[in-house]
Amino acid sequence: MAKRDFFKRLGPGIVTGAADDDPSGIGTYTSVGATAGYGFLWSALWLLPFAFAVQEACARLALVTGKGLAAIIKTRMPRSVLVLAVLLVAVANTVNIAANLSIMSAALGLIVPIEQWAGVLLFAIILGVTEIVIPYHRYAKVLRWLCLSLLAYVAVLFVAQVDWQQVALSTLIPNFDFSRLSFELLIALAGTTISPYLFFWQAAEEVEENKGIRMRRVRLSNLQAMRGDVFAGMFTGVFIMFAIMATSAATLNAQGLTQVASAADAALALKPIAGEWASLLFLLGILGVGMLSIPVLAGATAYAVAETFGWRESLELKPRQAKAFYGVIVLSMLVALLLNLAGIEPVHFLILAATLNGLSAPILMVIIWILARDKNLLGEWASGRISQWLLAIATLAMGSLPVFWLLAG
Repeated sequence: MAKRDFFKRLGPGIVTGAADDDPSGIGTYTSVGATAGYGFLWSALWLLPFAFAVQEACARLALVTGKGLAAIIKTRMPRSVLVLAVLLVAVANTVNIAANLSIMSAALGLIVPIEQWAGVLLFAIILGVTEIVIPYHRYAKVLRWLCLSLLAYVAVLFVAQVDWQQVALSTLIPNFDFSRLSFELLIALAGTTISPYLFFWQAAEEVEENKGIRMRRVRLSNLQAMRGDVFAGMFTGVFIMFAIMATSAATLNAQGLTQVASAADAALALKPIAGEWASLLFLLGILGVGMLSIPVLAGATAYAVAETFGWRESLELKPRQAKAFYGVIVLSMLVALLLNLAGIEPVHFLILAATLNGLSAPILMVIIWILARDKNLLGEWASGRISQWLLAIATLAMGSLPVFWLLAG
């Protein structure tokens, strides 16, 4: 039964994991690989269980209660906590959308002649209209197909001349010098991999995918299928992070190109090193994951805000049935568009997005940890000790990294 459930419902975790590798994330992973070479490949093995623990807790909460994350916080915690959580994720998501629109436009401009502002406007309109017009059950299928765009980075990994022996050593044996730069890179990796918007989206998708489960009660097979799906998604996301860092190390770092401003710049730099096809694959990957991640960012914000105010919320509803919910999506896209038209450099978006994610994630993870172990809320399906410990360690690590960064100075 568990196997049938897993393959039947495969999707929420996969889509969430793929959305983790958004264009701004690709820029971060590329920058780390270019700066440090193979030096941070070990982080993939450490970040995977932490990312899984957070996303599994979010999925568990939604699966058992039938509510999104903001709706759960609203019923179990003071309103000030709810407002803080939603405000953090809304601001961080909007800046992330702006960063991703900017990077996607720059990538498109390297393939076809188009002005930066025109590309940003084009993607904002296409993605906004698509998310509003297409019902969720159809839209989810589109998102799952877009996950295949991540294969571009696996392909680039094998096109590049990678030192596989060094990859193995760097992955299995951590090498960390405790310098301020190393802490900066580790904070960037952790903040990009464990991002606040994924928490709310994972919960929202679980609710959308499992609307009928609450009527027939949650079974162990449902929980096992959910965990398998979430692990598959997080493994995919972290593996792509690994592939991008290894590719950047083997190409950009090996050629002395240690400063990369964005993912689009990385694709341009790849062309004379790894060949035109590698550069094109990298660019197409940026566009594919951007088409996937921007709707996830806008959708996560809309679910969080709508749950806070008790509005009707679902991507399955038509716009006239959930005007406020879809209004948040439009507003989020519009603000992100205006930020781009203000002339802010893409690299500044990357820095701001990473900072906001890094500051928001530990606060939200504390909230999720408290809720996931609440037996009054989840009953027999409350998180077990291993899950609680993993999430607690992940939260402490995310919260302490900025402190170590300050001390390293």
